[in-house]
Amino acid sequence: MKLTLKVWRQKNAQDKGRFATYEVPNVSVHMSFLEMLDVVNEGLIAKGEEPIAFDHDCREGICGTCSMVINGIPHGPQSKTTSCQCHMRNFKDGDVITIEPWRTRAFPVIKDVVVDRSSLDRIIAAGGFISSGTGSAPDGNAVPVPKESSDRAMDAAACIGCGACIAACPNASAMLFVAAKVAHLGLLPQGQPERQRRVRNMVAQMDAEGFGACSNHGECEAACPKGIDLSFIARLNRDLIGATIVG
Repeated sequence: MKLTLKVWRQKNAQDKGRFATYEVPNVSVHMSFLEMLDVVNEGLIAKGEEPIAFDHDCREGICGTCSMVINGIPHGPQSKTTSCQCHMRNFKDGDVITIEPWRTRAFPVIKDVVVDRSSLDRIIAAGGFISSGTGSAPDGNAVPVPKESSDRAMDAAACIGCGACIAACPNASAMLFVAAKVAHLGLLPQGQPERQRRVRNMVAQMDAEGFGACSNHGECEAACPKGIDLSFIARLNRDLIGATIVG
């Protein structure tokens, strides 16, 4: 099939940027979205032009680095799917596809659709850890954990930190990301010693990074490739209120 791409091209954070149009013939429906971009870049390089810069690593829907906005939707039209796992069978012959970077002040553009998401790393560094001693692996049954708690902790731990929730939110809020990172430790016994300090520090760092406030639009849950649900934000708010009162 033949497609028309409108791709955001920006040399660096200081450049104003612009959309560039590329005609792409002979696209196979079996290609992934990134494989299609690989073919486009091969053509650009052959013509002596600058290839489109985009992030990628695992290409298996695990790492989240492939993040981009496709036709106004973070990661593209396929629900609960990262950009690298979105396949061209989701598009039709003659489609016009718009490709943009995550757009929020906390994610400055590095080049084209590549953004700096180190703000998320700083939020995790502020409290996303436990102080349990290291050593040999403990027996799996040494610390009893209710199944409901372990299941919910695993649901939260599924967050890959891609930032789609932030890109989809009209306020550029990072609440779903922070809520998932707080919950997957706070739901387990090993995470209790730092529980109150963790939520205070991570929320404070989130605010310092310039992310917006949550107003419960629900776009974050809809855009999340791992299906992290809004109930984690409610849990984060409860933990924050409790930690603020105690603190």
